[in-house]
Amino acid sequence: MAVYETEIHTGGGGWQRDQDLTVHIRNRADVVPTNGAPPTGATVTWSSPRAGNGSVTFFDDGTRFEGTAQFPNEGPVGYRGTLRR
Repeated sequence: MAVYETEIHTGGGGWQRDQDLTVHIRNRADVVPTNGAPPTGATVTWSSPRAGNGSVTFFDDGTRFEGTAQFPNEGPVGYRGTLRR
């Protein structure tokens, strides 16, 4: 599981702090390990009526991500995060 401090970027508002993002995905093998971050190049995409949708790609050994998100009743935004230590 990895927890990221996140920011959203709106058209004219610049980068603004947003809620933390917690990621843990496991199927036949860890995509995001229980005790670690996803590898560089891993991409996670989600879609949910309650949580909105987004797509992020991880960089620098999973210490940061960049992508886009659209939360319910809001327009699309730039979305980035830094691994919380």
